[in-house]
Amino acid sequence: MKFFNILVISLSLLLSSIATANTESTSITANLPTYSKVYDDQRDPFKDAAAALALAKESNRQVLIEIGGSWCSWCHKMDSFLAKNPDVYKALHSQYVLLKISVSDSNENHDFMKSLPPVLGYPHMYVSTAQGKMILSKDTAELLAGNNYSKSQWLNFLTEWSVSTTAAQTKLATTISVE
Repeated sequence: MKFFNILVISLSLLLSSIATANTESTSITANLPTYSKVYDDQRDPFKDAAAALALAKESNRQVLIEIGGSWCSWCHKMDSFLAKNPDVYKALHSQYVLLKISVSDSNENHDFMKSLPPVLGYPHMYVSTAQGKMILSKDTAELLAGNNYSKSQWLNFLTEWSVSTTAAQTKLATTISVE
């Protein structure tokens, strides 16, 4: 009987934590700007980038620019991965302003894309500071383990390029060069 009670309590706690995580990611999604939710080849990437940079400054986050499109199967796979991993989703949106830029046959957003390093495949990501300084071009294939996105690789990537980590690296580099 004792074992059964422990089992019931454990299952209740597990279900409660899953419900809380799903509620948190749903609440984060509801508050996201449109440019963080969908690829839309009718949107102006320059206006969206300006808005994303302003939000990043206001909230002390980096900007994660995600290049892809609604036609991109790996983009859908990445979105599905993020939806199924609320801790990664929360880490992404708490440390970054996500800016989805659509590239498609109907709109390649050539003027916007020519200012970025070459895309190696889709989806492709760039990390920018809130001041607009590009600090990383990232092939998302590096976040795969086998044929699926890796939770640990995503979390490591998000932490490594977050504001707090890059600020600490800059401070360390400045200290070393002064000495």
